[in-house]
Amino acid sequence: MKFGVVVFPGSNCDHDAWWAVTHNLGHEAEFLWHDDESLGNADAVILPGGFSYGDYLRCGAIAKFSRIMRAVERFAREGGLVLGICNGFQILVECGLLPGALIRNRGLKFICRQVELRVETTQSPFSSEFRKGQIVRIPIAHGEGCYVADPRTLEELEAEDRVVFRYVDNPNGSLNDIAGILNAGRNVLGMMPHPERASDPLMGSTDGLLVFRSMAAALSLAR
Repeated sequence: MKFGVVVFPGSNCDHDAWWAVTHNLGHEAEFLWHDDESLGNADAVILPGGFSYGDYLRCGAIAKFSRIMRAVERFAREGGLVLGICNGFQILVECGLLPGALIRNRGLKFICRQVELRVETTQSPFSSEFRKGQIVRIPIAHGEGCYVADPRTLEELEAEDRVVFRYVDNPNGSLNDIAGILNAGRNVLGMMPHPERASDPLMGSTDGLLVFRSMAAALSLAR
């Protein structure tokens, strides 16, 4: 399987995601430039963390207009697997592939540390390798990671089993302790924690590698 890792001006976790896929997962990955109009032959797409276009207007607000995102949107609407990590999550909500918004952290401080997450569902191509209720350790690094949505959207996310990860000790004020959510089609995941930074024993945790293993398993079944 081949993973496409999108690179925006200001991305800084693109190589981390590439390394997690190629060296820790053992699959192929290629970089996709923000100005590309095609995803090539990628079987899945990763929108990595960072500060796309400097995030000067609002996190992800400029990236959503890039040429590559038109291809990502088509890919997602056709059922392709898309994983948005941190800034990638922010881009997904900005372009409407995921509901809600991500705003400044409670306390207005940038937070960079390991956190504990609870796996809320294994019924997704991003979490099938976990156990429901499993507690995992994955780092966060964000200033605008507080997930918010209107009450109806929150009810839908909960009722449709679309909350994949929830903070055990909420670090940023996210409503319902939400750390990662799915779209209605369950083929798009946005999460603020960085699984690529918990994919190698040298990093102190390999819990994040299960996200990529789940994606690889789903792609294998689809073939």
